[in-house]
Amino acid sequence: MQEFDRRARNQNRTLLVGNDLVTLERGIEIAKALASEPRLRILQHLVAKTASLSEIARDLGTPIATASLHLASLEKAGLVSSKTAPGKRGQRRLYTRLYDTVMFSLPELERSEALDHIELSMPVGAFVDHRVSAPCGLAGVDTVIGKLDDPLLFYAPERFEAQLVWLSHGYLEYRFPNPTYERAMPKSLQLSLELCSEAAPSALDWPSDIFLEINGLPVGVWTSPSDFADRRGSLTPAWWPTWNSQYGLLAAWQVDEAGTSIDGRSVSSVTIADLNLDAQPFVAARIGVADDAVNMGGLNIFGRGFGNHRQDILLQIDF
Repeated sequence: MQEFDRRARNQNRTLLVGNDLVTLERGIEIAKALASEPRLRILQHLVAKTASLSEIARDLGTPIATASLHLASLEKAGLVSSKTAPGKRGQRRLYTRLYDTVMFSLPELERSEALDHIELSMPVGAFVDHRVSAPCGLAGVDTVIGKLDDPLLFYAPERFEAQLVWLSHGYLEYRFPNPTYERAMPKSLQLSLELCSEAAPSALDWPSDIFLEINGLPVGVWTSPSDFADRRGSLTPAWWPTWNSQYGLLAAWQVDEAGTSIDGRSVSSVTIADLNLDAQPFVAARIGVADDAVNMGGLNIFGRGFGNHRQDILLQIDF
């Protein structure tokens, strides 16, 4: 019996479930065997010794028939082993625990599967290029950033703290890391963000034509109907004046193999192939109001700390 114990103790005491060493079928058996308090108590009892069926049943206060069923499950799963040995009244079966650690490794997606859908979030203050005209400004969750109507402030590092950005006309450009660079062409790209017009200080009847360019290519214009201040935005901080811009609408541009749509409405024939997404390591998204727009009503972009939608600028790519 001592020799049997020594061999059991010298073997690898860790079992990894979920790789090539353990098949799925055996992994299921192991999970079932461990999903029982009595069987876990048996494994704990066998932590430093080999014991017979009767000893296990006696020490744990379990009927022999019940202990026998639990040991059979543990042995079938390969968590314990047994061997006959001489006893006072003939042969008896001795049980030994084989592992001290059981680790389950969940399946991982292959790289091609992992790239089926990608989401990238960009803070509204993280623009890398801009051209803005007053009225303009930035606000964080606690206060206005800098002074109002100062285009130079859009170069300041404090801009990264912004949760609300506004301008009368011009643009802001954001650059997302490009997961499609030198890889397979995606099926669709969607950019969504919370937007409204910009009046001074606000106006319900104030349309504005807001454009989006992807990698320098115009993809479509969304017309905001208003600079909304009829009620407080659900996320807008309490310190922000009630007469100022409160919330926007969630606008979503989608470019796919058929063309470009905004909120499900077709707006242009620009397709996903036209964007040349594999040509550079970033996706450039330029959002703004053109100088010659029919409705030059300005622009507010709301981040996750302002408005009604708890999101920043969200880029989604499907393969």
